[in-house]
Amino acid sequence: MSNEYDELLKLTSYVQISKYREKTLKSIGDEVKIPTHIAKDSGIRTNHISKVLSELKSKDIVECINEEARKGRLYRLTDTGKEVLNEINSKED
Repeated sequence: MSNEYDELLKLTSYVQISKYREKTLKSIGDEVKIPTHIAKDSGIRTNHISKVLSELKSKDIVECINEEARKGRLYRLTDTGKEVLNEINSKED
């Protein structure tokens, strides 16, 4: 159990050291969004969102559900991503 929790804490820390990653995670939340909407919600430029999404994807925090699309890709949090977001939100309360 503690190993899984340690991994969760490492991922949470990874997200929190970048305000862009944290804002992106919070913007997606329980929804499925395209990068343009994430950018608009979070106040981060779209070119930065693309980089952040690929970083989060490499850590299995977000997933793209229509990878084959050139435009209008849809992103959502993985189960791990939801746990990370819950951890961040619980620390803010």
